[in-house]
Amino acid sequence: MVYLFWGSTYIAVRFGVETVPPLMLVGARQLLAGLVLYPLARFHSGEKPTVQHWLSAALIGGLLLIGGNGSIAWAEAQKTPTNITAVLVGAVPVWMALMDWLRPGGPRPTGRVLTALAIGLLGVSLLVSPHVPFMDSAGAAVRPICALILFLGSLCWAAGSILSRHLKLPHSPLLATSIYMIAGGLLNFPVALVIGETKNFDVHQVSLRSGLSILYLAVFGSILGFTAYTFLLRKVQAARVATYAYVNPVIAVFLGWALGGESVSARMMVAAAIILAAVVIVITAPHAPATEDSSGQPVMPE
Repeated sequence: MVYLFWGSTYIAVRFGVETVPPLMLVGARQLLAGLVLYPLARFHSGEKPTVQHWLSAALIGGLLLIGGNGSIAWAEAQKTPTNITAVLVGAVPVWMALMDWLRPGGPRPTGRVLTALAIGLLGVSLLVSPHVPFMDSAGAAVRPICALILFLGSLCWAAGSILSRHLKLPHSPLLATSIYMIAGGLLNFPVALVIGETKNFDVHQVSLRSGLSILYLAVFGSILGFTAYTFLLRKVQAARVATYAYVNPVIAVFLGWALGGESVSARMMVAAAIILAAVVIVITAPHAPATEDSSGQPVMPE
């Protein structure tokens, strides 16, 4: 479920932003999922979130769902192919390792992790570079501004994931997830208003495909995906669960080609292999920081 659902969310986002502005799409998807999960989590856990919990959720939700998910939706709205988006986002575990090191008292990354970072940056530069000798670049290039936004979004996701380990949140992982879905989902709408997304938006122009994409993202990407992930974290070694970080891009590349008509070039495949190799090195490194936070939040699936 985690491999397939989270890998498929990239193509669902592409269909969604055809007629729905990116931040409004993220807000609607996460708010809907949060409102469904919240009463179920309250009933199951018996906990009631405090004001401090909601403040923490607002900060974490803003970083994860505006910076993280929002950057992905924005990049895809700018016609960045889903396969390239998924590969760039797949490098988040590398940023997680570095950001965890930079926090006070954080573990110093090993030479293996630093080597992986260098490898990952090489792969990203290969995707962004307009000219690569002896390699067909058709369909593999990405606008530098989109790569920058995805990079900043990845940092936001990593920062939100690390903060979630230290800020006060409900003990129940599902309840914690539901409140930052609600908080982060709500925060997307005023940001969308400020940047002008609502100016020319007409709800009557939303296509059936975009509407179904939002529903798919809420149900399969958020509700079922998060639930399956949380269950796995309690039953399976974290290193095995973390394999989604390099399986999701493979699913996204295949679905982008099969359903979205996206081309896959030699440069795309080489860059993907380099970036995902860096992720594998980080995830499998001894004593590497966990890729999930205390509330069961994944490392930036879309």
